[in-house]
Amino acid sequence: MLTRTWSSAIQGIDACTVEVEVNATLSGSENIVTVVGLPDAAVRESRERVWSAMYTSGFLPPHGRTTINLAPADVKKSGSAFDLPIALGMIAAVDGMDRDRLRETMIVGELALDGSVRPITGALPIALHARRCGIVNVLVPAENALEAAVAEGISVYGVRHLVDAVRFMSDPGSLAPTTVDIGSLYQAAAGKVADFADVKGQECAKRALEVAAAGGHNVLMVGPPGTGKTMLAKRLPGILPQLCLDEALEVTKIHSIAGVLGRHTSLLIERPFRAPHHTVSDAGLLGGQSIPRPGEISLAHNGVLFLDELPEFKRNVLEVLRQPMESGEVTISRASGSFTFPANFMLVAAMNPCPCGHLGSMQRQCRCSPGAIHHYRSKISGPLLDRIDIHVEVAPISDAQMLAQRRGEPSAAIRERVVRARTIQQERFRGTPVRCNAEMNGRVLDEACVLGNETRAMLRFAIGELNLSARAFDRILRVARTLADLEAEGTIGPNHVQEAIQYRNLDRQMW
Repeated sequence: MLTRTWSSAIQGIDACTVEVEVNATLSGSENIVTVVGLPDAAVRESRERVWSAMYTSGFLPPHGRTTINLAPADVKKSGSAFDLPIALGMIAAVDGMDRDRLRETMIVGELALDGSVRPITGALPIALHARRCGIVNVLVPAENALEAAVAEGISVYGVRHLVDAVRFMSDPGSLAPTTVDIGSLYQAAAGKVADFADVKGQECAKRALEVAAAGGHNVLMVGPPGTGKTMLAKRLPGILPQLCLDEALEVTKIHSIAGVLGRHTSLLIERPFRAPHHTVSDAGLLGGQSIPRPGEISLAHNGVLFLDELPEFKRNVLEVLRQPMESGEVTISRASGSFTFPANFMLVAAMNPCPCGHLGSMQRQCRCSPGAIHHYRSKISGPLLDRIDIHVEVAPISDAQMLAQRRGEPSAAIRERVVRARTIQQERFRGTPVRCNAEMNGRVLDEACVLGNETRAMLRFAIGELNLSARAFDRILRVARTLADLEAEGTIGPNHVQEAIQYRNLDRQMW
């Protein structure tokens, strides 16, 4: 008997439909199960898991030759999410089942040997794909139900055991659909991030991070150990605007596919913060494996990628950042195909001024040789540095600041100014693919950054003094535009350009 069920496979950050065909002859002297349709090892092993799960759950597997086809046959199938649809197809082939309900339900889930259903990765993109395809019901593991239920407009049912899934096919009322109140998720997420009020001193660094957040600019913080560079970076997501629903869905999809979404997390509201160790490989940063999965830069999409001890990263790892920082996406080519992952992130990097970290310090003497200092700094290439809009020095705080009470401005107040500046930018770039000042280029940059004679003269002098590249010059204009937006000024003034130039001082002092 031939039965068909619907399932789904992950391709990049999206899902595609997989038709699970089960053809059981129900005759023969031995049981033979064959899985075709370009399955990987995990899919081929599903035969043993499904067989054991059916026996222990009280269902008689087909006796004879059973062929399982995963269509389309030219798309490689990976993972264990096909266990549950295969099991339901085999049960339907032996005992019969409501074919109409099978056709209107997309099914995913991994089976344990006792028939219990284990969680999978990628439940949200699968549910969103089912909605696009007009499928009414989605059957997922119970632990993935909240995540999948974020896709409004379809009915999501969570199952804990194979028996529950079979009962649902005959009695839809046996399971209640899972629902999620997205509005309450946004309310619950408010106030859960680290606060800038906890940071003592460092007003210049706070100002630089506020400017970076307002315009989506990349930042490099340079200072001795213990000055609070990591502490400042961790608080940056708290002053960025909350993700809108479309951004939150995209970020949650990426984390779900990568398998790093929390078990009880249905939707990521706050912007992600990723801080890979400096020993990370280029594949770990970009994404890898035979069927590529998102790397750290994609997990930081719409959020912050923090690289602490920047010169300690391998040179080839840092250089792979250059193209994603410009295009906002990364394309990985493998034998199985070419996959594009979004990677629109804010880069926040931190480093010491020298190998020992005490160059220029008033408290401790630097013992590094000029050659060691040059070698340490040369690990960061000029092209990468040009792609970082803001360079800020983070100096040690004074004794008085250290002993003072923590009375810094709270993140909520800073976020209000950032949101107002971002709103101005959204109006300015309405109808274009540009979302913030850091993404301006070409004609958009010329139209948004009209300069007066005094401002042009100041920029001309800075180009000669700092020997700025064309890319660095554009970045000064972008930062100046953001400074004007923070003050709700329509015109870029000399004061805005002057402050923006100060954020490029490291071009002259260090490189």
